[in-house]
Amino acid sequence: MTSDVTKTVPIDPAQTNTAEQRYIICMKWGDKYGAEYVNRLYNMVSRHLTLDFQMVCLTDDITGIDTAITCYPIPEMNLPAGPERGWKKLTTFKPELYDLKGVALFLDIDIVIVDNIDAFFTYKAAHKDSVVIIRDWKKPWRMIGNSSVYRFHIGMNTYPDLLANFERNFDTIRQQVRHEQAYLSNYLHQHHHLEYWDKTWCVSFKYQCIAPIPFNLVRAPTLPDGAKIVIFHGEINPPDAIIGGGGKWYRHVKPSPWLKNYWQ
Repeated sequence: MTSDVTKTVPIDPAQTNTAEQRYIICMKWGDKYGAEYVNRLYNMVSRHLTLDFQMVCLTDDITGIDTAITCYPIPEMNLPAGPERGWKKLTTFKPELYDLKGVALFLDIDIVIVDNIDAFFTYKAAHKDSVVIIRDWKKPWRMIGNSSVYRFHIGMNTYPDLLANFERNFDTIRQQVRHEQAYLSNYLHQHHHLEYWDKTWCVSFKYQCIAPIPFNLVRAPTLPDGAKIVIFHGEINPPDAIIGGGGKWYRHVKPSPWLKNYWQ
């Protein structure tokens, strides 16, 4: 893939000087997802967020990304070579990230927004330095969050050692956790504050939309009441979910045509 990340859409400097500035942050690297995922996310946010916002994409390739979206290179990390387990997401916690300052909502580019998301910005956290994240669906008794949707303070030195600690102790940390969201949850629990979204807001397509085996073979996936964002993790992505299918026969997913109304 040809990489070109030198062009950006400038942000009004008057807006970057206030903690009230709102950002939607996403990230795209490699060739698993094309620019259309970023553009669809921007379209979904524009339809479902009534508050002013600036969308930023951290990426290794800006080709095809809507010019309304500000693009910056993904910051480098001081890590040895090895499997990428979402570690790049942690660069959103750099004390200084391209002079962005304010409140940021990070969104994975393969989510589907199905209702108004103003509440993700207006939600009042119990602590000023809290990061608000999705609580794990499969094992909700654990404190580990799912980082498909999280809100944090950006570029305000609120979490000064979060990334540096990860880089400094990477060899130990990668033996202890499988992915970045486990490290993020552990670190915040120990050093800052970790809070969770209302459990109805972010739903798992895999666990909450698809009927359990064997009912998935005869029942089409449905949208749970109160859902604002549908999260796709595992093998299936929004385009696959719309047409149905799957791998092993017992994991077959019937079509979800209702997703087409949102995934655009």
